Amino acid sequence: MLMLVRSVVSRLVCRFCGRAVLELEKLILRHQLHLATSSREAAKHGLAVELKQASSSSLPLPAESVDMVFCHQTFHHLIYQHDALREFHRVLKPNGVLLFAESTRKYIHSWIIRMLFRHPMDVQRTAAEYLDMIRDAGFEISPKSVSYPYLWWSRADLAIMERWFGIAPAADREETLINVVAVRN
Repeated sequence: MLMLVRSVVSRLVCRFCGRAVLELEKLILRHQLHLATSSREAAKHGLAVELKQASSSSLPLPAESVDMVFCHQTFHHLIYQHDALREFHRVLKPNGVLLFAESTRKYIHSWIIRMLFRHPMDVQRTAAEYLDMIRDAGFEISPKSVSYPYLWWSRADLAIMERWFGIAPAADREETLINVVAVRN
């Protein structure tokens, strides 16, 4: 079984105030329709798919029932990150794989992201802090299983200095993104 973890919304209530409940209901209905459509599409190709919606810190799955968890750009929206990792560890089979891709504190705290989006700022982590948190949750991480893409859109200057003026980014920079393949102990 493969489990995909996606964030649907971040702090919707703060954004819409009085209209929050109505907007949240509309968002959930659209998301449920998308999930139902995805399930039907998978069935057309002979794939058995069961889609569930749940909190990442309380998954409706038995222990050791999942082969892989794919968690992409979700943790910077979560307040209970440690709980989510404990749940991922619980539902993964021994030697199950966690694929983890995340934006780091440097990126989430950047001027452009603060201007355009709302995130729980006090839970953002550096790349090293994410690695420590994943290891502390009971996962093994090989040094070869970590990458730090430094994509143009994750840079404070949107890579203008490098693209227009040929000035390469510093080698000892604080990373903005991290990708990890971790294995459950």
